[in-house]
Amino acid sequence: MTPRETAARDRIGVALDFGTAPEARDFAARMKGRCGWFKIGLELFVAEGPALVSEIARSGKVFLDLKLHDIPNTVAAAARAAVRTGASLVNVHASGGREMMVAARAAVAEEAARLGRERPAVIAVTILTSLGPEAFAELPFSGDPSAAALRLSQLAAASGLDGVVCSAAEVAAVRAACGPAFLTVVPGIRPRGSEAGDQKRIATPGAALSAGASILVVGRPVTRAADPVAALDAIVEEMAGA
Repeated sequence: MTPRETAARDRIGVALDFGTAPEARDFAARMKGRCGWFKIGLELFVAEGPALVSEIARSGKVFLDLKLHDIPNTVAAAARAAVRTGASLVNVHASGGREMMVAARAAVAEEAARLGRERPAVIAVTILTSLGPEAFAELPFSGDPSAAALRLSQLAAASGLDGVVCSAAEVAAVRAACGPAFLTVVPGIRPRGSEAGDQKRIATPGAALSAGASILVVGRPVTRAADPVAALDAIVEEMAGA
């Protein structure tokens, strides 16, 4: 494996979008060492709970994608619980506001210190990549999705968060506004020829990496591929050439 390929794998998060623990365990075992992150979202978490997060975290870094969004006290308590799972990255919704994001960041830091472990990064979801311009226009936001994502990214940075989830189209503007160390986690990754599914603001792996994305989250193009390992290897090859 070349250094470029190794670096590319470290920046891929494979979404464990399964409904049961056995499915998730089996797939994580196949992908172990082939990607830098495993993403655990709502379906798997609701089905199997924090114990599975802790189990997967022993095999690799986990992005716990629960998109916490509630009153500050509730989000802070949930964020503390997320730290106890062993996740390395947790997220909240930026639209929950500054006070909520500050509370989440503080709670994560306090719980990590209490446990004597490294603090997980806390990032904020800006505008879901499943929202295109027409759907976005139905929401009480001004401008277009990219403009709103930038405003929410700046709010997240001002709230002390480590980064955001955004589309590849917003990465350059977010980096310019929030600095090079600010994490940009990009979902909606679709290799050339893949179906978009319910995603609207998508990008190829090479385009997302070239834009400066920190972590690329890949789901169905890998998990539903006839040969998931070959599908992931093809994405790594494209990233290494970007």
